[in-house]
Amino acid sequence: GGGGGVVASAAAAPRAAGSEGHTMQLMRSLRHLAATNWGTRRRFTPAVLQQIESAIRDVESRHAGEIRCAVETSFDLPELWHDISARQRALQVFGHLGVWDTELNAGVLLYVLMADNDVEIVADRGIAARVTDAEWQAVCDEVKERFRAGDFARGAVVGVQRIGDLLARHFPNTGGDRNELPDQPVLL
Repeated sequence: GGGGGVVASAAAAPRAAGSEGHTMQLMRSLRHLAATNWGTRRRFTPAVLQQIESAIRDVESRHAGEIRCAVETSFDLPELWHDISARQRALQVFGHLGVWDTELNAGVLLYVLMADNDVEIVADRGIAARVTDAEWQAVCDEVKERFRAGDFARGAVVGVQRIGDLLARHFPNTGGDRNELPDQPVLL
């Protein structure tokens, strides 16, 4: 296994300064406090989660990497108080889910933070060394665009497929691949 590496973000904006920054932080806190697990489960129903799992299983048959998908509704007060970014949280989830612990260091996490309307990709060092930040960013942007249109199932599946395409290009399945990580998406 190796350490997590590259993160692509569909909502990478510079931190605001001064009173405008406080207003933005307050608005973010209110979004997080107002977000509900019910809203997330309404968008990521058992049928949608099954579609994502099937997509992961299908694309993993073409490459030697591993994909995990995690969807989080919102942060609790301590995370908001410490101004944890979606990027920082994605790195934590990457570690917690063991996405770094693959034989070829080719694990990739697709992380969604509903309250921030944010999509992050964390790639382990084996694949991060071969895929550009712009390629990861394009995947995030496409997923986020579909989410904005209300198509959460297709957005997540397309994200998995695009990640799978990148993994297949750099880590094609040579026949001896085993499934090292669960395919089921996780609702945090």
